[in-house]
Amino acid sequence: MVNGDVYDKLEQELRRGVVVLGVLSQLRELRYGYELRQSLIERGLSIEEGTLYPLLRRLETQGVLSSEWQTAEGKPRRYYRLSAEGHRLYDRLTGSWRGLNDAMEQLLGGPS
Repeated sequence: MVNGDVYDKLEQELRRGVVVLGVLSQLRELRYGYELRQSLIERGLSIEEGTLYPLLRRLETQGVLSSEWQTAEGKPRRYYRLSAEGHRLYDRLTGSWRGLNDAMEQLLGGPS
């Protein structure tokens, strides 16, 4: 029998790439971190703040996201959105995801 630690590690591996694509999907429009996190949670993809904010910084450093500070609604917030390169990456990753998802549906005996 597989213990919980093995399951947890393998589930984490499965989620890692999915989280990136999920984040990119929600940044086609300008959003700040908390709003982004809530949007993901509402759609069934929970993500911890300690995972989200480092991911946003990494994606920005890689040129996938752009950000800007806004103070119009009181507290300063950093807003993120896909850069031009981020849109291209999102489209490519979405195509890859769909192909992998179709393959897994066939492998797991889902609808054909």
